[in-house]
Amino acid sequence: MVMVGFVIAGLVLAVLVLAYVLRPLWRTRPIAGIAVIVGLTLATGLTYFAIGTPAALDSAQRRAPETLDDAITQLEAELKRDPNQVEGWRLLARARVAEGEPVKARDALMRALKLMPDDPDLLAEAAEMRAIAAPGRQFDAEGISMLRHALDQESMHQRARWFLGIAQRQAKQPAEAARTWEPLLAVVDGRTADSLREQINAARGEAGMAPLPPAAASAAAADGPGLKVKVALSPALAAKLPANASLFVIARQPGGPPMPVAVEKLAAANFPVEVTLDDGDSPMPTMKLSQMDQVEVLARVSTSGNATPQAGDFEAVAKPAGKDAGTIELLIDQVRP
Repeated sequence: MVMVGFVIAGLVLAVLVLAYVLRPLWRTRPIAGIAVIVGLTLATGLTYFAIGTPAALDSAQRRAPETLDDAITQLEAELKRDPNQVEGWRLLARARVAEGEPVKARDALMRALKLMPDDPDLLAEAAEMRAIAAPGRQFDAEGISMLRHALDQESMHQRARWFLGIAQRQAKQPAEAARTWEPLLAVVDGRTADSLREQINAARGEAGMAPLPPAAASAAAADGPGLKVKVALSPALAAKLPANASLFVIARQPGGPPMPVAVEKLAAANFPVEVTLDDGDSPMPTMKLSQMDQVEVLARVSTSGNATPQAGDFEAVAKPAGKDAGTIELLIDQVRP
């Protein structure tokens, strides 16, 4: 149990030290700072169970580390014995950051990435660490490629999209940064959206573009009566509806990018639900619902509350709709494989 206690304490210390090291990020990039610490906290709780072995707890076989350096040495020995432990490399990276060695942390994450080259969380984490280890904390070409690959795997991966926008702004591409960030407004909570809107408007200002309209004003300025959607849930799925699930009602370009031209997020309860999608629900000011002659309307119950589609979500078959479509009726009766 000494070993367990030390490892947990060491990991908590590593997270706290990393929060201190990244304090400039908290001041200038609050969304990124929150994402880093939340991600690390969740990963820390799981890592010991991912790489721990009964032998590691046997004091007769392994001496309990007395310092973080000792713990790193033992972890490196374990990874030398079995280098195919992704979470082991990730833990080593965090410990190296806590020791003030971001280059070694970057190298550890690159080893992890070789084992899971298509994992969007790991791609975003590795790209961020490359920037932390670089002079001026600049995202390099390889890091940007990782972020784009992460978004290829999960188009609304929040950390990857946020970091790609930072990289674009670093590269003096503020208009591209604003376009990268704008879709996030549809999926983050209100407080985060306010902070994000400030960053988007700063980027738009650098690009000579007008700021986004205030959130309240954008809904009031909706063009036209909007698109009415009625969503029902099949009785079979209603019996399986998790508590605190979220309902997303979405309009998007047929055959176009996955980002919505309008979206509303509601509590998944009290079906049937009627909503009206309009320009106030458009997450991207450059692509409004009123500009579309034809859209595809769909509804999804997210069992996790996540805007990104996941296996196990409840879905309705998407339906095409024009400007004069009347009320679109959707029945959620499928489970996403």
